[in-house]
Amino acid sequence: MPNQSSFPTPFSDNAVAVLGLGPMGRALAGALLAAGHDVTVWNRTPGRDGALLAQGARPAESAAEAVATATSTSTAIATAASAASSAAAAGSPLVLLCVRDQSAARAVLDAAGAALRGRTVVNATSITPEDARANAADARARGFRLLEAAILTPTPTIGRPQGTVLLSGDPEAFTAHEPTLRALGTVRHVGTDPGRAAAFDAALLDLFWTTVHGSVHALALARAEGISGTELTPYAQGLPQLLPPLIEDFARRADERRHPGDHSSVASAEAGLSHVAHTARARGLDTTVLDAALAVTRRAVEAGHGSDGVSGLVELFARQAAATSAGVRRSARSSPAGAPAR
Repeated sequence: MPNQSSFPTPFSDNAVAVLGLGPMGRALAGALLAAGHDVTVWNRTPGRDGALLAQGARPAESAAEAVATATSTSTAIATAASAASSAAAAGSPLVLLCVRDQSAARAVLDAAGAALRGRTVVNATSITPEDARANAADARARGFRLLEAAILTPTPTIGRPQGTVLLSGDPEAFTAHEPTLRALGTVRHVGTDPGRAAAFDAALLDLFWTTVHGSVHALALARAEGISGTELTPYAQGLPQLLPPLIEDFARRADERRHPGDHSSVASAEAGLSHVAHTARARGLDTTVLDAALAVTRRAVEAGHGSDGVSGLVELFARQAAATSAGVRRSARSSPAGAPAR
């Protein structure tokens, strides 16, 4: 098994292979082309590379060919510059992977096979932190560097400062490829733990999708009461303005593990959620998400935390997660050798 010091550290700053040409993959490849990089593209489903080829991308018939083509292009460019830079480029182009999910990502990495050895792969696929750590272990065993990436902004922002990409994992690989990665937007390395970018992604998507659900559910509740979306909008738009200071305050309290109920308490949140759920239920709306939030809040009140600030619910979630993890570990220890824990 190779160790970190066995990897070549100098990299070409020009050649990139992009594997996966969905909307985000095409946006990433387009940004790299616009920044002047030599880009080789491949997609499992043919026919998605037309616009990129017109911009100068090179097509490949397979993932392994895309990596090999980028490597040979990188070496040729470096040779034209100098023998020293040629030796550096032979170490690796950058390989950017952006596919549907973890299963697809592993299939593409397996298909690329030995062509990845000595390269750096940036995996921009949405995966779990556990999957990211497993991928990093696999990369070490197979002899390539891996950075896991979380893209926090939509495709129109890619290639602009508004585009935000968080990366975690091998810090040397990030330093070597940061100039290239800047073509994608604002990039930040958030830690050496390979799962850290995916954890940021999951937490932020948790916030985003619960907010989106609340928005569409509010529109449905308003419609049920004869209020149009247009009528509701001016008042709804004022609510997001409350969030930045609220998020900052809750984050500080969570880090300090102090949750005074000086402005709003868990008990008042329970009353508010109960009121909204009752109103929605009376109109026949699905209240599954509201009921789940109400159940958590009610458990906190019943546990004696009704006077705490609403941010205190983070401690309830944390205790539940710790108890669940401890139970899984106990179950694993008590299972016979070779038998799956149930």
